[in-house]
Amino acid sequence: MRKIMRSVAVAAAVALVAAGCASGDSGSGGGSGPIVVGSVNALSGAATFPEASAAAKAVFDAANASGGVNGRQIQYKALDDKGDPAAAAAAAREVVGADNAVALVGSSSLIECEINNKYYEQQKILSISGIGVDPACFNSPNISPANVGPYHDMTLTLLYGSEVLKLDNICALLEIAGNTLPSYQAAIDEWSKITGKKLTYMDATVPYGGSDYTSYIVKARSAGCKAITVNPVEPDSIGQLKAAAAQGWNDVTWLLLTSVYSENYAKAVTNAGAGVYVPAEFYPFTDAASSQNKEWRELMTKNNIPLTSFSQGGYLAAKYFLQVVKGIQGDITRESVTKALQEMQPISDPMVGTPYVFGKGKTHHDNTAGWPIKLTSGTGKWELAADDWLRIPKN
Repeated sequence: MRKIMRSVAVAAAVALVAAGCASGDSGSGGGSGPIVVGSVNALSGAATFPEASAAAKAVFDAANASGGVNGRQIQYKALDDKGDPAAAAAAAREVVGADNAVALVGSSSLIECEINNKYYEQQKILSISGIGVDPACFNSPNISPANVGPYHDMTLTLLYGSEVLKLDNICALLEIAGNTLPSYQAAIDEWSKITGKKLTYMDATVPYGGSDYTSYIVKARSAGCKAITVNPVEPDSIGQLKAAAAQGWNDVTWLLLTSVYSENYAKAVTNAGAGVYVPAEFYPFTDAASSQNKEWRELMTKNNIPLTSFSQGGYLAAKYFLQVVKGIQGDITRESVTKALQEMQPISDPMVGTPYVFGKGKTHHDNTAGWPIKLTSGTGKWELAADDWLRIPKN
Protein backbone atom coordinates (compact mmCIF):
# COMPACT_ATOMS: atom_id res chain seq x y z
CA MET A 1 0.00 0.00 0.00
CA ARG A 2 1.29 3.41 -0.95
CA LYS A 3 1.25 5.73 2.02
CA ILE A 4 1.88 9.18 0.60
CA MET A 5 2.22 11.64 3.46
CA ARG A 6 2.36 15.39 3.32
CA SER A 7 1.96 18.34 5.64
CA VAL A 8 -1.58 18.69 6.99
CA ALA A 9 -3.05 22.19 6.90
CA VAL A 10 -5.72 22.11 9.57
CA ALA A 11 -6.32 25.82 9.81
CA ALA A 12 -8.37 25.95 6.61
CA ALA A 13 -11.07 23.83 8.21
CA VAL A 14 -11.27 25.49 11.62
CA ALA A 15 -14.11 27.79 10.64
CA LEU A 16 -16.20 24.84 9.55
CA VAL A 17 -15.73 22.99 12.84
CA ALA A 18 -17.93 25.56 14.55
CA ALA A 19 -20.78 24.18 12.48
CA GLY A 20 -20.18 20.74 13.91
CA CYS A 21 -22.42 20.92 16.96
CA ALA A 22 -24.42 17.73 17.32
CA SER A 23 -27.73 18.02 15.58
CA GLY A 24 -29.40 15.19 17.42
CA ASP A 25 -30.47 13.58 14.13
CA SER A 26 -30.52 9.79 14.44
CA GLY A 27 -29.14 9.30 10.93
CA SER A 28 -30.96 7.66 8.01
CA GLY A 29 -34.25 7.61 9.85
CA GLY A 30 -36.01 4.29 10.18
CA GLY A 31 -38.44 2.00 8.43
CA SER A 32 -37.74 0.68 4.96
CA GLY A 33 -35.70 3.58 3.55
CA PRO A 34 -32.05 3.22 2.57
CA ILE A 35 -29.29 2.99 5.15
CA VAL A 36 -26.90 5.81 4.29
CA VAL A 37 -23.19 5.03 4.75
CA GLY A 38 -20.46 7.48 3.75
CA SER A 39 -16.74 7.87 3.29
CA VAL A 40 -14.27 10.70 2.67
CA ASN A 41 -11.51 9.88 0.21
CA ALA A 42 -8.64 11.21 -1.89
CA LEU A 43 -10.32 10.71 -5.27
CA SER A 44 -8.64 13.65 -7.02
CA GLY A 45 -5.68 15.90 -6.43
CA ALA A 46 -1.95 15.27 -6.31
CA ALA A 47 -2.26 11.78 -4.79
CA THR A 48 -5.30 9.61 -5.38
CA PHE A 49 -6.22 6.12 -4.25
CA PRO A 50 -9.86 5.31 -4.89
CA GLU A 51 -9.57 1.56 -4.44
CA ALA A 52 -10.67 1.49 -0.78
CA SER A 53 -14.04 3.16 -1.32
CA ALA A 54 -14.56 1.28 -4.59
CA ALA A 55 -14.00 -2.00 -2.76
CA ALA A 56 -16.41 -1.01 0.02
CA LYS A 57 -19.03 -0.13 -2.58
CA ALA A 58 -18.58 -3.51 -4.24
CA VAL A 59 -19.24 -5.23 -0.90
CA PHE A 60 -22.36 -3.13 -0.30
CA ASP A 61 -23.61 -3.65 -3.86
CA ALA A 62 -23.29 -7.41 -3.39
CA ALA A 63 -25.18 -7.19 -0.10
CA ASN A 64 -27.92 -5.11 -1.73
CA ALA A 65 -28.25 -7.66 -4.52
CA SER A 66 -28.86 -10.30 -1.87
CA GLY A 67 -31.63 -8.35 -0.16
CA GLY A 68 -29.71 -5.72 1.79
CA VAL A 69 -29.78 -5.53 5.59
CA ASN A 70 -33.07 -6.66 7.04
CA GLY A 71 -34.72 -5.73 3.76
CA ARG A 72 -33.15 -2.27 3.58
CA GLN A 73 -30.68 -1.22 0.90
CA ILE A 74 -27.36 0.42 1.71
CA GLN A 75 -26.85 3.76 -0.03
CA TYR A 76 -23.10 4.32 -0.12
CA LYS A 77 -21.75 7.83 -0.70
CA ALA A 78 -18.01 8.15 -1.33
CA LEU A 79 -17.05 11.83 -1.33
CA ASP A 80 -13.83 13.44 -2.57
CA ASP A 81 -11.65 15.54 -0.27
CA LYS A 82 -9.40 16.52 -3.23
CA GLY A 83 -6.44 16.42 -0.86
CA ASP A 84 -7.63 19.78 0.46
CA PRO A 85 -8.46 20.48 4.14
CA ALA A 86 -11.48 22.65 3.42
CA ALA A 87 -12.86 20.09 0.96
CA ALA A 88 -12.29 17.29 3.50
CA ALA A 89 -14.25 19.21 6.13
CA ALA A 90 -17.05 20.03 3.68
CA ALA A 91 -17.30 16.41 2.51
CA ALA A 92 -17.69 15.15 6.07
CA ARG A 93 -20.38 17.70 6.80
CA GLU A 94 -22.25 16.76 3.65
CA VAL A 95 -22.38 13.03 4.29
CA VAL A 96 -22.73 13.22 8.09
CA GLY A 97 -24.96 16.29 8.36
CA ALA A 98 -26.98 16.68 5.18
CA ASP A 99 -27.14 12.99 4.23
CA ASN A 100 -27.55 11.70 7.81
CA ALA A 101 -25.17 8.76 7.42
CA VAL A 102 -25.26 6.14 10.15
CA ALA A 103 -21.48 5.60 9.90
CA LEU A 104 -18.44 6.13 7.68
CA VAL A 105 -16.90 3.04 6.13
CA GLY A 106 -13.91 2.58 3.84
CA SER A 107 -12.44 6.11 3.92
CA SER A 108 -8.94 6.46 2.52
CA SER A 109 -7.32 9.89 2.70
CA LEU A 110 -4.08 11.61 3.57
CA ILE A 111 -5.74 14.26 5.71
CA GLU A 112 -9.35 13.56 6.58
CA CYS A 113 -8.77 11.95 10.00
CA GLU A 114 -6.83 14.99 11.20
CA ILE A 115 -9.41 17.36 9.77
CA ASN A 116 -12.61 15.59 10.82
CA ASN A 117 -12.00 13.53 13.96
CA LYS A 118 -13.36 16.18 16.35
CA TYR A 119 -16.41 16.70 14.13
CA TYR A 120 -17.13 12.97 14.25
CA GLU A 121 -16.98 13.12 18.05
CA GLN A 122 -19.42 16.04 18.08
CA GLN A 123 -21.81 14.21 15.76
CA LYS A 124 -21.45 10.92 17.64
CA ILE A 125 -20.70 9.01 14.48
CA LEU A 126 -18.06 6.30 14.02
CA SER A 127 -15.70 5.69 11.09
CA ILE A 128 -14.18 2.37 10.04
CA SER A 129 -11.46 3.68 7.75
CA GLY A 130 -10.34 1.41 4.96
CA ILE A 131 -6.81 2.80 5.23
CA GLY A 132 -5.66 4.98 8.12
CA VAL A 133 -2.57 7.09 7.46
CA ASP A 134 -2.11 10.11 9.70
CA PRO A 135 -1.78 9.78 13.51
CA ALA A 136 -5.31 11.06 14.16
CA CYS A 137 -6.70 7.95 12.43
CA PHE A 138 -5.36 5.86 15.31
CA ASN A 139 -5.76 8.33 18.19
CA SER A 140 -9.47 9.11 18.00
CA PRO A 141 -12.29 7.39 19.91
CA ASN A 142 -14.49 7.68 16.79
CA ILE A 143 -12.12 6.29 14.12
CA SER A 144 -10.90 2.70 13.90
CA PRO A 145 -9.02 1.78 10.69
CA ALA A 146 -9.06 -1.69 9.19
CA ASN A 147 -5.31 -1.57 8.51
CA VAL A 148 -2.21 -1.77 10.69
CA GLY A 149 -1.01 1.74 9.86
CA PRO A 150 2.50 3.04 9.20
CA TYR A 151 3.55 3.24 12.86
CA HIS A 152 2.93 -0.38 13.89
CA ASP A 153 4.23 -1.22 10.41
CA MET A 154 7.57 0.35 11.35
CA THR A 155 7.74 -1.57 14.63
CA LEU A 156 7.01 -4.78 12.73
CA THR A 157 9.67 -4.22 10.05
CA LEU A 158 12.26 -3.47 12.73
CA LEU A 159 11.28 -6.61 14.65
CA TYR A 160 11.64 -8.71 11.53
CA GLY A 161 15.04 -7.24 10.80
CA SER A 162 16.52 -7.63 14.26
CA GLU A 163 14.77 -10.76 15.56
CA VAL A 164 14.20 -12.86 12.42
CA LEU A 165 16.97 -11.75 10.07
CA LYS A 166 19.26 -11.20 13.10
CA LEU A 167 20.57 -7.94 11.67
CA ASP A 168 22.53 -5.47 13.73
CA ASN A 169 23.55 -1.87 13.08
CA ILE A 170 20.04 -0.95 11.93
CA CYS A 171 19.50 2.69 10.97
CA ALA A 172 16.49 4.84 10.07
CA LEU A 173 15.97 7.39 7.30
CA LEU A 174 12.62 9.03 7.98
CA GLU A 175 10.52 11.13 5.64
CA ILE A 176 8.53 13.32 8.01
CA ALA A 177 5.53 15.42 7.10
CA GLY A 178 3.11 17.22 9.37
CA ASN A 179 2.90 15.84 12.89
CA THR A 180 4.08 12.30 12.20
CA LEU A 181 7.54 12.33 13.83
CA PRO A 182 6.30 11.60 17.39
CA SER A 183 4.35 8.60 16.12
CA TYR A 184 7.32 7.19 14.21
CA GLN A 185 9.55 7.80 17.21
CA ALA A 186 7.05 5.94 19.42
CA ALA A 187 7.14 3.03 16.96
CA ILE A 188 10.92 2.89 17.14
CA ASP A 189 10.80 3.18 20.94
CA GLU A 190 8.36 0.26 21.07
CA TRP A 191 10.83 -1.87 19.11
CA SER A 192 13.61 -0.84 21.49
CA LYS A 193 11.46 -1.71 24.51
CA ILE A 194 10.70 -5.17 23.13
CA THR A 195 14.21 -6.03 22.00
CA GLY A 196 16.48 -3.90 24.18
CA LYS A 197 18.18 -2.69 21.01
CA LYS A 198 18.81 0.81 19.68
CA LEU A 199 19.22 2.29 16.24
CA THR A 200 22.79 2.89 15.17
CA TYR A 201 21.87 6.09 13.35
CA MET A 202 18.74 8.07 12.49
CA ASP A 203 18.09 10.96 10.13
CA ALA A 204 14.58 12.45 10.20
CA THR A 205 15.29 15.12 7.58
CA VAL A 206 14.93 12.96 4.47
CA PRO A 207 12.65 14.80 2.01
CA TYR A 208 9.63 13.49 0.19
CA GLY A 209 10.11 13.70 -3.55
CA GLY A 210 13.84 14.29 -3.29
CA SER A 211 15.75 14.58 -6.56
CA ASP A 212 18.95 13.02 -5.21
CA TYR A 213 19.33 10.90 -2.06
CA THR A 214 23.07 10.35 -2.42
CA SER A 215 24.09 12.49 0.56
CA TYR A 216 21.72 10.63 2.89
CA ILE A 217 22.96 7.27 1.67
CA VAL A 218 26.61 8.28 2.07
CA LYS A 219 26.01 9.42 5.67
CA ALA A 220 24.18 6.21 6.56
CA ARG A 221 26.92 4.06 5.12
CA SER A 222 29.58 6.07 6.94
CA ALA A 223 27.66 5.52 10.20
CA GLY A 224 28.14 1.77 9.82
CA CYS A 225 24.56 0.90 8.91
CA LYS A 226 24.00 -2.68 7.76
CA ALA A 227 20.22 -2.30 7.42
CA ILE A 228 18.01 0.74 6.91
CA THR A 229 14.37 1.25 7.76
CA VAL A 230 12.55 3.92 5.76
CA ASN A 231 8.91 5.10 5.52
CA PRO A 232 8.99 6.05 1.84
CA VAL A 233 6.60 6.47 -1.02
CA GLU A 234 7.48 4.30 -3.99
CA PRO A 235 9.38 6.82 -6.15
CA ASP A 236 11.50 7.93 -3.18
CA SER A 237 12.39 4.37 -2.26
CA ILE A 238 13.42 3.61 -5.84
CA GLY A 239 15.62 6.71 -5.78
CA GLN A 240 17.19 5.66 -2.49
CA LEU A 241 17.93 2.14 -3.72
CA LYS A 242 19.47 3.55 -6.91
CA ALA A 243 21.63 5.94 -4.87
CA ALA A 244 22.92 3.05 -2.76
CA ALA A 245 23.68 0.97 -5.85
CA ALA A 246 25.51 3.91 -7.42
CA GLN A 247 27.76 4.00 -4.34
CA GLY A 248 28.44 0.29 -4.67
CA TRP A 249 26.53 -0.39 -1.46
CA ASN A 250 25.01 -3.69 -2.46
CA ASP A 251 24.97 -5.50 0.88
CA VAL A 252 22.54 -3.21 2.72
CA THR A 253 19.17 -4.65 3.77
CA TRP A 254 16.08 -2.46 3.39
CA LEU A 255 13.38 -2.75 6.07
CA LEU A 256 10.48 -0.87 4.50
CA LEU A 257 6.74 -0.39 5.01
CA THR A 258 3.66 -1.50 3.10
CA SER A 259 3.83 1.86 1.34
CA VAL A 260 6.10 0.27 -1.30
CA TYR A 261 4.18 -2.99 -1.66
CA SER A 262 3.01 -2.99 -5.25
CA GLU A 263 3.72 -4.95 -8.38
CA ASN A 264 4.90 -1.82 -10.18
CA TYR A 265 7.49 -1.14 -7.47
CA ALA A 266 8.82 -4.71 -7.71
CA LYS A 267 9.24 -4.38 -11.46
CA ALA A 268 10.94 -0.98 -11.14
CA VAL A 269 13.59 -2.08 -8.62
CA THR A 270 16.71 -3.24 -10.42
CA ASN A 271 19.01 -3.52 -7.40
CA ALA A 272 17.46 -4.42 -4.05
CA GLY A 273 20.78 -4.69 -2.26
CA ALA A 274 20.65 -7.55 0.23
CA GLY A 275 16.86 -7.53 -0.08
CA VAL A 276 13.80 -5.39 0.53
CA TYR A 277 11.58 -6.66 3.36
CA VAL A 278 8.05 -5.46 4.15
CA PRO A 279 5.43 -6.60 6.70
CA ALA A 280 2.28 -6.60 4.52
CA GLU A 281 -0.67 -5.17 6.47
CA PHE A 282 -3.07 -7.71 4.95
CA TYR A 283 -2.39 -11.19 3.64
CA PRO A 284 -0.12 -10.59 0.61
CA PHE A 285 -2.26 -9.99 -2.47
CA THR A 286 0.59 -11.04 -4.78
CA ASP A 287 0.14 -14.63 -3.56
CA ALA A 288 -2.37 -15.33 -6.31
CA ALA A 289 -3.21 -18.85 -5.18
CA SER A 290 -4.00 -17.91 -1.58
CA SER A 291 -7.27 -19.09 -0.06
CA GLN A 292 -7.09 -16.15 2.35
CA ASN A 293 -7.77 -13.65 -0.44
CA LYS A 294 -10.06 -15.77 -2.61
CA GLU A 295 -13.39 -13.99 -1.95
CA TRP A 296 -11.78 -10.54 -2.07
CA ARG A 297 -9.93 -11.33 -5.29
CA GLU A 298 -13.07 -12.63 -7.00
CA LEU A 299 -15.16 -9.60 -6.01
CA MET A 300 -12.47 -7.12 -7.03
CA THR A 301 -11.92 -8.86 -10.37
CA LYS A 302 -15.66 -8.92 -11.05
CA ASN A 303 -15.84 -5.16 -10.47
CA ASN A 304 -12.57 -4.26 -12.24
CA ILE A 305 -11.04 -2.90 -9.01
CA PRO A 306 -7.22 -3.06 -8.74
CA LEU A 307 -5.80 -5.74 -6.48
CA THR A 308 -4.01 -3.59 -3.90
CA SER A 309 -3.69 -3.17 -0.17
CA PHE A 310 -6.07 -0.22 -0.49
CA SER A 311 -8.85 -2.39 -1.90
CA GLN A 312 -8.15 -5.00 0.77
CA GLY A 313 -8.70 -2.38 3.46
CA GLY A 314 -11.92 -1.04 1.98
CA TYR A 315 -13.26 -4.54 1.45
CA LEU A 316 -12.60 -5.55 5.05
CA ALA A 317 -14.02 -2.31 6.48
CA ALA A 318 -17.30 -2.95 4.67
CA LYS A 319 -17.38 -6.61 5.71
CA TYR A 320 -16.84 -5.71 9.35
CA PHE A 321 -19.59 -3.10 9.19
CA LEU A 322 -22.08 -5.47 7.58
CA GLN A 323 -21.46 -8.23 10.09
CA VAL A 324 -22.08 -5.88 12.99
CA VAL A 325 -25.11 -4.11 11.50
CA LYS A 326 -26.84 -7.36 10.56
CA GLY A 327 -26.87 -8.23 14.25
CA ILE A 328 -28.73 -5.10 15.31
CA GLN A 329 -32.17 -5.81 16.77
CA GLY A 330 -34.59 -3.03 15.88
CA ASP A 331 -34.11 0.12 13.84
CA ILE A 332 -30.76 0.82 12.20
CA THR A 333 -29.81 4.40 13.07
CA ARG A 334 -26.63 6.27 13.87
CA GLU A 335 -27.22 5.63 17.55
CA SER A 336 -27.87 1.90 17.16
CA VAL A 337 -24.90 1.46 14.81
CA THR A 338 -22.60 3.34 17.18
CA LYS A 339 -23.78 1.22 20.10
CA ALA A 340 -23.35 -2.00 18.12
CA LEU A 341 -19.79 -1.11 17.02
CA GLN A 342 -18.78 -0.11 20.53
CA GLU A 343 -20.17 -3.35 21.98
CA MET A 344 -19.18 -5.70 19.13
CA GLN A 345 -17.28 -8.93 19.59
CA PRO A 346 -13.92 -9.24 17.78
CA ILE A 347 -14.18 -10.40 14.15
CA SER A 348 -11.50 -12.71 12.77
CA ASP A 349 -10.69 -12.88 9.07
CA PRO A 350 -7.95 -14.85 7.27
CA MET A 351 -6.88 -11.67 5.45
CA VAL A 352 -5.58 -10.17 8.71
CA GLY A 353 -3.53 -11.42 11.63
CA THR A 354 -5.40 -9.51 14.33
CA PRO A 355 -9.16 -9.76 14.99
CA TYR A 356 -10.98 -6.49 14.37
CA VAL A 357 -12.95 -4.75 17.10
CA PHE A 358 -14.08 -1.14 17.38
CA GLY A 359 -14.94 -0.93 21.05
CA LYS A 360 -15.14 2.03 23.39
CA GLY A 361 -11.45 2.88 23.61
CA LYS A 362 -10.16 6.44 23.41
CA THR A 363 -7.75 5.28 20.70
CA HIS A 364 -7.85 2.47 18.13
CA HIS A 365 -4.49 1.02 17.15
CA ASP A 366 -5.12 -2.66 17.79
CA ASN A 367 -4.12 -4.24 14.48
CA THR A 368 -0.59 -5.39 15.26
CA ALA A 369 0.23 -8.12 12.72
CA GLY A 370 1.95 -8.11 9.36
CA TRP A 371 2.90 -10.89 6.93
CA PRO A 372 6.60 -10.62 5.97
CA ILE A 373 7.35 -10.48 2.25
CA LYS A 374 10.58 -9.87 0.39
CA LEU A 375 11.90 -8.55 -2.89
CA THR A 376 15.31 -9.66 -4.11
CA SER A 377 17.36 -8.25 -6.95
CA GLY A 378 16.46 -9.42 -10.41
CA THR A 379 13.20 -11.18 -9.52
CA GLY A 380 10.74 -8.37 -10.22
CA LYS A 381 8.21 -9.89 -7.86
CA TRP A 382 7.37 -10.17 -4.18
CA GLU A 383 7.75 -13.47 -2.36
CA LEU A 384 6.49 -14.69 1.00
CA ALA A 385 9.20 -14.43 3.63
CA ALA A 386 7.36 -16.26 6.42
CA ASP A 387 4.83 -19.02 7.03
CA ASP A 388 2.75 -17.04 9.49
CA TRP A 389 1.96 -13.56 10.73
CA LEU A 390 4.57 -11.52 12.56
CA ARG A 391 2.96 -9.91 15.60
CA ILE A 392 3.99 -7.16 17.96
CA PRO A 393 4.17 -8.80 21.40
CA LYS A 394 1.67 -7.60 23.96
CA ASN A 395 3.09 -5.65 26.87
